[in-house]
Amino acid sequence: MSPQSEPAISRAEVAHLARLSRLALTDDELDQYAVQLDSILGHVAQVSEVAADDVPPTAHPAELRHVVRDDVVVPGLTPEEALSGAPAVEQDRFAVPQILGEE
Repeated sequence: MSPQSEPAISRAEVAHLARLSRLALTDDELDQYAVQLDSILGHVAQVSEVAADDVPPTAHPAELRHVVRDDVVVPGLTPEEALSGAPAVEQDRFAVPQILGEE
């Protein structure tokens, strides 16, 4: 949203939607959600106009920080390491008490 444009959704509209949804929101939450919803609606309007070269297909309306860490393969535990703290081991597996009367 640019500073000159009208917001796509007002704080009062967010409060009305919250009441309809039976959500009790604080004043701070109403302000926060109004900004977030306005950003989302503005983004949808931009994408709806036309998928142009200047709108990447992976665009996101909200700023993303610390979404995920890099996927790095690290060695796992060996069976011996995984079972080293188990109170009981049977055939390289955790042994647990029987609970359903099955053998």
